[in-house]
Amino acid sequence: MTAMDMPRSRARFAIKPGVPWKAIRIASFYLALLGVWKLIAVMEVWPTYTFPPPEDVFQDLRLLVKDGILWDAIQTTMQRMAIGYSLSIVIGLVVGISMGSFKWVDEAVGSLVLGLQSLPSITWFPLAILWFGLSEHAIIFVVLMGSVNSIAISSAAGVKGIPPLLLRASNMFGGPWWQKLIYVILPAMLPSMVQGLKLGWSFAWRSLLAAELLFVSISLGHLLSVGRDLNDVSQVVAIMLVIVALGMLMDRLVFGQLERWVNERWGLSQAR
Repeated sequence: MTAMDMPRSRARFAIKPGVPWKAIRIASFYLALLGVWKLIAVMEVWPTYTFPPPEDVFQDLRLLVKDGILWDAIQTTMQRMAIGYSLSIVIGLVVGISMGSFKWVDEAVGSLVLGLQSLPSITWFPLAILWFGLSEHAIIFVVLMGSVNSIAISSAAGVKGIPPLLLRASNMFGGPWWQKLIYVILPAMLPSMVQGLKLGWSFAWRSLLAAELLFVSISLGHLLSVGRDLNDVSQVVAIMLVIVALGMLMDRLVFGQLERWVNERWGLSQAR
């Protein structure tokens, strides 16, 4: 092997920097967290019936999976989330684009949207029960009100952030308003919308789980409530872990991919 071939040979067998080490760092962190959890349980800083060890939590989780209860609960919760969040995206986009496009709408509706954004979403549940009864519609309404305001605010900010020169150029070409909306406004506001959609999802997710605590139907929130009523802390912690895992999965598979695509498409990617 010549001297010129040595760097090429090393490059061929080199491991990509950052790819395995990232996984190792993440795995090490969660293993350490699990070890701390186990250590606190062994030291009995709190009684085991209030602070269960990891094996008890995973045993309860295994039983819920084996009985099929967990899958039914996840399916019900995710269906409610999909309906409520989809409605909040549609309504939030309509309100937000109107606020960003028309000054009088922003002046009239903008203050109301900002005021409602500061209102905890669970406070809508009593009103939802009075309007819709203790039903699926009440839960979906709470999910909608929990996320629609943040999406509307981010949509309005995205429209206001569009360069005026781009809007004037689109007006010069003429065409119906819907073409301007589809081909100019929506693409231009998308980079500002990504964080709003992500924030709206987190608000909707919290609203849904809070509402399900009060609704007797198989769901993740109901399993939390059952664990509380039975003083089964292991089940409560197990469902909490499932909720966290679902949130992380959505962030990784949906919003993470969307952010990556937007950054690459609009040239916003930064090397880390």
